Amino acid sequence: MKKGSSSSNLPLRGVRVLVGRARHQAGALSAELRKRGAVVIEIPFIEIRKPRSFTALDSALKNLDTYDWLILTSVNGVDAMWERLAQLRVAKKALSHLCIAAIGPATRKAIEQRGLNVDIVPKEYVAESVVRSLKGKVRGKRVLLVRAKVARDVIPTELRRAGAHVDVVEAYETVVPIASRRRLRAALKNPKRRPHVVTFTSSSTVRNFVELVGRRNLRSATKGVRMSSIGPVTSTTLGEFQLPVSIAAKKFTIPGLVAAIVASFKAESAILNR
Repeated sequence: MKKGSSSSNLPLRGVRVLVGRARHQAGALSAELRKRGAVVIEIPFIEIRKPRSFTALDSALKNLDTYDWLILTSVNGVDAMWERLAQLRVAKKALSHLCIAAIGPATRKAIEQRGLNVDIVPKEYVAESVVRSLKGKVRGKRVLLVRAKVARDVIPTELRRAGAHVDVVEAYETVVPIASRRRLRAALKNPKRRPHVVTFTSSSTVRNFVELVGRRNLRSATKGVRMSSIGPVTSTTLGEFQLPVSIAAKKFTIPGLVAAIVASFKAESAILNR
């Protein structure tokens, strides 16, 4: 970025930021970056699909009266569950007795928009914090965890140790959008389009990015590009692929990630303008 290209109103002016969220979810992050002057490149690293079978989810939703707690770990999970409730014609009141935990503010908002109350949002928006918030409340209780097909097992494992009976059901799956491969590789090779920053909002986005770029080309393709991470789990996954985290959100949310990117370039501008 050129010296003096940053300003208080547009701190990311001229900064190219690659947003790899699923296509239907990229808008919020992209909009916040553009407000700050960034040139946003949207190439999805992740695609959300329906699971191959709804059998387990449908069974759980038809028997909600047998559960005490419902845990939702993403907006995608909320959307998928609600769509299935409508398909099954299960009324919202069937969830009214449940205590509900949401992993973060975006998930909480998605639940509350459907007219339900959220009882617990952990202080940190990661699985470990969900466990800390719940482990003293679930002994002898039945817990329904609605999530993606592939996810970390921290929540079910630790809550079972705390004495809960946990059912894990798949509401959706994340896959690699193969159509993004050519576009991503071309963007990384083109000096005029090459991003200054790549945003990662989950471990899945990291793994899929690596698959799309190709492990053999990973180091050369990302040389000089800053990796920005939404939280510690995502940062750990970046480290597994020897991708250094240049920018890490202090608050593990989309606004937190944007704030971290802005802070990084403001700090650089301050050094350049000394």
